[in-house]
Amino acid sequence: MSKRVDGQAAYVLHLHPFSETSLVVDVFTREHGRLPLLARGARRPRSAMRGLLMSFQPLELGWFGGGEVKTLAKAEWLGGMPLLGGRCLLLGYYLNELLLKMLPREDAHSALFDAYAEALRALAGGGADAPELRRFEKTLLKELGYGLTLDVELETGRAVVADREYSYLLERGPVARDHVAGDSLQDGGAAPGLSGKTLLDMAADDYSDPRTRLESRQLMRQLIAHHLGGKPLQSRRVFMELQEL
Repeated sequence: MSKRVDGQAAYVLHLHPFSETSLVVDVFTREHGRLPLLARGARRPRSAMRGLLMSFQPLELGWFGGGEVKTLAKAEWLGGMPLLGGRCLLLGYYLNELLLKMLPREDAHSALFDAYAEALRALAGGGADAPELRRFEKTLLKELGYGLTLDVELETGRAVVADREYSYLLERGPVARDHVAGDSLQDGGAAPGLSGKTLLDMAADDYSDPRTRLESRQLMRQLIAHHLGGKPLQSRRVFMELQEL
């Protein structure tokens, strides 16, 4: 049964050529989650949609259809977002790739949509990327059912202490280092060490401390790699190659 949907807040995640004149557009919407839309004729030079289907720009979309790939009927640019450039552009692609690889289709997560929009606004405004990326990553894992325990020890139930050293066991939580000497993570890697202050800072979304920024990045990298199940992130590879240059 064909269904018409209008007035949906959305962002473009990825574009795929389809035939000589059309595109399949992966979009992330607030009310319908991630889904593919067929933009008929969008590759034609005079197409009204050609200049609208841009990543990192807020859009209002409408579509129809009952199959797995719906047909895009309307796209309206909402404006107000500066274009990303340089490092921020690569970080934007990183956010998009996480959504494409980790978020199931047509699974709505309004909190994640809001976190994504907030992260893009911060990157477009030249803000520090560490807080926005970590907040987005934390929200993504929480919305997928992998929320982090950061302020309570796994085995004892005691509050994490700022001046103590911990390991974070995958899908479990923090354990004091003297309790897990020689242990390993579930995927066979060594449990990463991090300070209690880093865990408490992450719980409070406070990334002003350089050590917190470093250790939180290392922890989130391992957690996301685990939940990706070995699928590589191309955006991270490109970013590392550019840093080497």
